[in-house]
Amino acid sequence: MPVALPPPPEFGEPLPLDPAPEVLRFLARRRSASALTLTAPAPGPEDLDQLLRLATRVPDHGKLAPWRFVVLEGEGKARFAARLEAVALARGDDQAAAKLGKLKVPPLAVAVIASPKPGAAIPAWEQELSAGAVCATLLYAALAMGYGANWITDWYAYDAEAGAVLGLKDGERVAAFMMLGTPREPPLERERPQLPALVSRWNG
Repeated sequence: MPVALPPPPEFGEPLPLDPAPEVLRFLARRRSASALTLTAPAPGPEDLDQLLRLATRVPDHGKLAPWRFVVLEGEGKARFAARLEAVALARGDDQAAAKLGKLKVPPLAVAVIASPKPGAAIPAWEQELSAGAVCATLLYAALAMGYGANWITDWYAYDAEAGAVLGLKDGERVAAFMMLGTPREPPLERERPQLPALVSRWNG
């Protein structure tokens, strides 16, 4: 599903803010695909490079780039899942092992790692929010490119031993395992929040 994107703008280049109604139409019907429905084809190297480039165009207070990516594909992804399964089974946790299906089935996964810069003037919380923005942008970009995508955080996103297998450094956390592929079936709309219960206006 190759998509021609414009080249990255040069530093300091004016970027007019033009209306983009097609983006609004996309957001109005955006829906993640179940990880268990994702099959080949997944984004190839060129599409994945474009997706990751788009994902990094997010608010980033201080220009710290407090995130990084770990691509899980092919035999490498299978070995990673097998090592996580060994961790779960060594604990006698069959339920945790079963939850790895959402990692095993999709042909491609990208771990988005929140990597706050210690000692920076920008609070770690803001740096982690930027990592969350990377996740959302990667998800939206993959869907807009015509792939299925699902943002997963399960036990292996928070488990210390699983983090060591992934190669997390001190202070890093998994923000998402983004599962990517082509859905075997279209996702169904789910219940959405009702805005009146969520919106208030401050009046002093």
